[in-house]
Amino acid sequence: MKDSITSQLDASRIPAGISSYEEYINKPKTQNEEMGQKEFLLLFTTQLQNQNPLDPMDNEAFVAQLAQFSQLEATVNMSESMSGLVDTLKGDKMLEGASLIGKKVMTGSGYATLEEDKNISAVISIPDGAEKIELAVYDMAGSKIHQAVTGRRMPGDVTVTWDGTDASGKRVAAGQYRIVANISNLGENTQVPITTPSVIKSVTYSADDSDLILETVGGGSIPLSKVNKIES
Repeated sequence: MKDSITSQLDASRIPAGISSYEEYINKPKTQNEEMGQKEFLLLFTTQLQNQNPLDPMDNEAFVAQLAQFSQLEATVNMSESMSGLVDTLKGDKMLEGASLIGKKVMTGSGYATLEEDKNISAVISIPDGAEKIELAVYDMAGSKIHQAVTGRRMPGDVTVTWDGTDASGKRVAAGQYRIVANISNLGENTQVPITTPSVIKSVTYSADDSDLILETVGGGSIPLSKVNKIES
């Protein structure tokens, strides 16, 4: 018996230049030419319909092709299930993000939202203490608008406050600013991480890393994974 039919397939129902299921399977594929479930079933049923009744496909070949079809179907079903799971997780994350709108989050990005007639309080971690702390505030254009120096501090978390004024003591506009902290200890200056507050106004979903991007009142953006604390 023959394993496949190569001479009696209906050429109008399968891709041009292909005369058998095996030939199609073995043909080199480009990225956009991989066989899908529909094409597989079409080729398989067409091959069965057009096989020679006096010399049909043997059982071994028949079972092998059925096994290939079953494997393809299982792969398609798994892909659809994973797609559904991704959509569900995305929906759950968006609901989670929606609950953050209007709230204040603390992040280690150094960016902070200055609200109308309010100060900004940030937290600096100083494991070994410091002889002094230098605090610099920059606008979103990168210009330094404020600088302050504090005295000796003991090891631990230190809260520093900016009153929202520039170097001349004038109140600046509400919005997004960047705060940088440097400590001096034993004659060495070191920039240290600073945890700053931002108010969330909207949320978007990043498909690239499956994370939520929090858009702040001042125009900045923060990945949810970078949030250290959420305040009401």
